[in-house]
Amino acid sequence: MGREAVTRVELTTVDGGGAEALAGEAKVLLEAAELVLRAPFRRRFATAQITDVVVDGDVLRLRCGPDEVALHLGGRAAVSWAKAIATPPPSLRQKLGLADGARPLLVGDTDDAALLEALKGTTTTDRAAADLLVACVATADDLLAALDVHADGPPVPVWVVYPKGKGVMFGDAAVREVLRGRGFRDTKTCAVSDRLTATRYQLGGR
Repeated sequence: MGREAVTRVELTTVDGGGAEALAGEAKVLLEAAELVLRAPFRRRFATAQITDVVVDGDVLRLRCGPDEVALHLGGRAAVSWAKAIATPPPSLRQKLGLADGARPLLVGDTDDAALLEALKGTTTTDRAAADLLVACVATADDLLAALDVHADGPPVPVWVVYPKGKGVMFGDAAVREVLRGRGFRDTKTCAVSDRLTATRYQLGGR
């Protein structure tokens, strides 16, 4: 989503002992999984748990558990933010382009739960029938082996899945160097899980 605004915020927390209200100007961030209120509020609300989203003139009103939030965003922004909150972020399966029946060939091994769930029921073992490759790599040798598989059929896109974070020995820069040296161009990237990321490569950048 990637939206942010500096605006007046009203936060009311209702519990068994009554209601506590706080109001003031703050930076507000709307991200894929949460709504973040910066100082002086310092609160985070999971978008999946937000309910009662209403645009009231220039104000976006919503509820998350015992908290009621009013954001004075202005009419157009309030409508836009309300729509974004109501629209769930795309699943990993959708991000990988598998939601419409595409058949990937999995190259390499993975025990990542998020990736396995995204691939569940979609994969093929027939290279000629594969619409794309999903290559799980941790070393240069893994990537070169995946490229050998890619060369043994039509020039379909390749999602290269590799570790991310500090201390990674074979990460984004190394993957890009190998693939660009062989005529591939990166066209899209997405997070897979806390420990893995993926970049889509196409031969010739098409």
